[in-house]
Amino acid sequence: MLIRKLFRFENAHIVRNCSSDRCSRSLHGHSYVVEFILEAHALDNGQMVYDFGLMKGPIRTLTDSFDHAVAFWDKDNADYISACKTFSARWIALPVSPSAEQFSRLMFAMADAVLSQTVMKNGEGDVRLQSVIVHETQTGYAQCFREDIDNPRMGLIRLEDIVFSDQVRAEWPDPEMFEKLKRGESFVNPVVVPQVTGV
Repeated sequence: MLIRKLFRFENAHIVRNCSSDRCSRSLHGHSYVVEFILEAHALDNGQMVYDFGLMKGPIRTLTDSFDHAVAFWDKDNADYISACKTFSARWIALPVSPSAEQFSRLMFAMADAVLSQTVMKNGEGDVRLQSVIVHETQTGYAQCFREDIDNPRMGLIRLEDIVFSDQVRAEWPDPEMFEKLKRGESFVNPVVVPQVTGV
């Protein structure tokens, strides 16, 4: 069974080396829609694949980090990067170009790490991230699957190479969240006291 949780964010970028002159040479923005698609072959004690409310923790926080921010490729022109950091308090440096395709891979890598490091407390079974869809426009989206994450032809994505600005981190409920994620520390879901027993 599949479930989907959707988030939105507004982000600015330049996509270097692409065919469109407007996209590759001018800073511009999009209203992104991100779909996290989870799958499981068993249901938890609430008879859900995964409680939608649990998606409002670190996964939503990381996704929201891109809202009202500028995302740039850390290999871009040094003057451009400096301007992004100077004139925007909210920025994210990425090891890959900020295209819809790479956003879907980045979101997958971060959300998958969160889920794999989460201690489940309500009978969740084999829940895992199946794919991530990033809508850049109403008519165009990119969808990432697990096999796309470690594909060297698509560029290496390591959490260690993603840098969030001080302002972005300061707005997180836990400013150390991403450092904990990179260190492999656990995220613990809440314990649920059952209201219906003997099922």
